[in-house]
Amino acid sequence: MTFGFPPGLDQLAPQARDLYIRDLKSVAGIEKLRFFPLAVESGFGCTLVEAGGRELLDLTATWTAAGLGHGHPRVVEAMTQAAKRPPGAGGLSAAHPDSVGLAEDLLALVPGAGDRRVYLGHAGSDACDVVIRASRFATGKKRIVGFHHSYHGGIGVAMAASGVHVEAGSVTADPLTTFVDYPNPYRPPSTDPSGPEAALRASLGQVEAALAEGDVACLMFEPILADGGMVVPPPGFLRGLEELCHRYDTLLVCDEVKVGLGRPGMMHAFQLDGATPDLVCFGKVLGNGLPLSAAVGPAEILDGPSAAALLTTAGNPVCTAVGRTVLRVLQEEQLPERARRAGERLRAGLEQLQNERIGDIRGHGLANGVELVADRDSKVPDKKLAAATVYRAFELGVVVYYVGGNVLEVTPPLVISDAEIDRAVEILGQSIDDAAAGKVPDAVVAAYAGW
Repeated sequence: MTFGFPPGLDQLAPQARDLYIRDLKSVAGIEKLRFFPLAVESGFGCTLVEAGGRELLDLTATWTAAGLGHGHPRVVEAMTQAAKRPPGAGGLSAAHPDSVGLAEDLLALVPGAGDRRVYLGHAGSDACDVVIRASRFATGKKRIVGFHHSYHGGIGVAMAASGVHVEAGSVTADPLTTFVDYPNPYRPPSTDPSGPEAALRASLGQVEAALAEGDVACLMFEPILADGGMVVPPPGFLRGLEELCHRYDTLLVCDEVKVGLGRPGMMHAFQLDGATPDLVCFGKVLGNGLPLSAAVGPAEILDGPSAAALLTTAGNPVCTAVGRTVLRVLQEEQLPERARRAGERLRAGLEQLQNERIGDIRGHGLANGVELVADRDSKVPDKKLAAATVYRAFELGVVVYYVGGNVLEVTPPLVISDAEIDRAVEILGQSIDDAAAGKVPDAVVAAYAGW
């Protein structure tokens, strides 16, 4: 192994090691978030194939982007057919059937009232960014209310409205954005013994105080706080946000990019609490690995000003054809219901591990978090254990990441089988045990910083 490269590469097959070294020498570090030396050359279903041929069970779906799995045949067919004779390369200055059709499909799929429009983009980041800018322009208000540890994107004002980025120091805090606490039932306010109810009251109280200051264009929220630790809020939280935003004449914006479109065990995560946001942002699974995002909301917000959100290849015929196919597959193959059943099996299996280092298991459908702690009594977060666990899982043939410092994010493709779920539970259990026993050297873990 070449001197100066991170440890662990000598454990890889020569082909994987060479590919990873080429990546280190050529691809910019600013766009990398690495937890172990993953170097893959193909994939199918819920399986990733490492260079050299080793197969790994994917419990990430590439941060949920490959929600239908890798190489879904209907996605491949849609992409291939659309690429044969495309009507141009985007929807910027022309209409074409699939961009219009995808917008119509989303309007039919997303609950809402009145005259609405659909923005089409490349990633959840630009969808959230455009919604914030459009909300400010249309309402004349400037402030944004968001949540600590939230994530709404890696560009522009969406990045500055993402608690994860602000807290990491990777972007300058926006003085016009107010961050409040997201209710965490596992970690409620320490001064109140009533648990989840206390977390709910405290969070909604902070939201109301921020809205009462006035001049708030929109409130951005995730129905499950994903990158902040896969936190599932208490029942009533989303309905509470909806009521407060209506009371203070503020737009309610739901970021469904990571946990929506079938993943929570129903089509939309905001439906878990019976809420109806004013605007909804989509990404990731909508393109099943291709660059595609969308935002659905009132025409008076998204119709102007003209040419204020220009991406030359946004709404391109290949990505939008795939997006339409993804929506059809979700419905025709009943993937939301399949995700609900799969998630129940997964969480039940994890509960049976009865591991004292597992503080909490939470989720809906196939959006799940496993919080690792020093011990269950203290609930002290154990980031070192989480980092060692995901590395050990990689060694044992499973790809899983951690978020929020100490929470395993388990978000496999929606097509995962029962046998694959059972295998995942077994390997995750062994990985936690092995990591706790010190089987992953500290120097190896330190070389892959993750978040």
